[in-house]
Amino acid sequence: MNLNFFNYRKEKKQLKTILFNNLKWKFALQVSNIGIWDFDATTNTVNFSEESSRILGFQISELNKHPESWNDLVHPDDKDKYLSDFEDHLLGKANLYENVSRIKHKSGAYRWVLDKGKIIERTKDGQAKRVIGVHVDITDTIEKEEKISESLTLISKQNKKLKNFAHIASHNLKEHSGNIESLLELYDQAESAEEKLSLIANLKTVSETLKKTIANLREIITINSTKASDKEPISLKGFARESINSLMLNIKNANARINNEIDPSIVLNFNKSYLESIIQNLLTNALKYSHPDRYPHVKLFTFETKDSIILTVEDNGIGIDLNSYGNDLFTLYRTFHNNEDAEGIGLYITKNQIEALGGKISVESEVNIGSKFILEFPKQ
Repeated sequence: MNLNFFNYRKEKKQLKTILFNNLKWKFALQVSNIGIWDFDATTNTVNFSEESSRILGFQISELNKHPESWNDLVHPDDKDKYLSDFEDHLLGKANLYENVSRIKHKSGAYRWVLDKGKIIERTKDGQAKRVIGVHVDITDTIEKEEKISESLTLISKQNKKLKNFAHIASHNLKEHSGNIESLLELYDQAESAEEKLSLIANLKTVSETLKKTIANLREIITINSTKASDKEPISLKGFARESINSLMLNIKNANARINNEIDPSIVLNFNKSYLESIIQNLLTNALKYSHPDRYPHVKLFTFETKDSIILTVEDNGIGIDLNSYGNDLFTLYRTFHNNEDAEGIGLYITKNQIEALGGKISVESEVNIGSKFILEFPKQ
């Protein structure tokens, strides 16, 4: 057999094997959606595979060979670590380059990309010459992890609320039952009709207090069982105006001034009953805890962020010492002023009403200056 023909057949077979292997790996990469990049440090150029460009919605021709064509797409908050991780590998501080960053998609959205690479060739003086790596789109994984984390946080928060509620209910009901039991024992021991009538009067007082406690606990249960579907579009400025009008007698008696500076274009998707309770509770508190040296002045103001509608209710009242009471401000049955009407339930219920439908509440306050309650409602 001719030797040249034999070598030709051998080389042809090897070529077929190489082509087959290349096609096999290419198909594997396409199916797995893993991109490949090949960086030449001596020329500062990089080649991206079609899979890498496809992750970001680009054609391969739209990503030139300069590293900045990819680097410029890294989210500003992630860029320092992204560059630092790569630099650490080039300098020998890390055996493998590995980074997770948000990379800007052609649509403008960001995708989470796992970026891994390794030096495979060095110059004679030991410097990095060639680095090969992969891109993997892990956006779905990250989003699922975030949802799981949010769910775990919510469950933990609900468990904490449940334990807190159970503790409060047990403590308060036990206290009332103990008072009733003591009064009944005293009643049995009483010798005069007058003493018995006095004990009956005390018993009625305890009964009324127990009734109020049960009503408060029932309201808390109702709030926490409200579903997100119990919402409707509400024109916030008009709704606040109605709430202010319903308190007009209190406002006049206090010589108060209420400025409704809510943006008239804002429509809030919320539960009407809760919103009425929230606004009225904050306005009533502003009147109740007004400063003795000046007439009450309350301002309602709104602004928007990307995800939220913010309502602020600011007053010039006596304020709250947040250093002393900040952690207990929204706790049930906690009061911070010597006011006979204070029950320590209003702010607790307000917080529960907002959080039950995905909102948040916080406060800024200074003693003898006033308070500002910041209510954050999620946009639809």
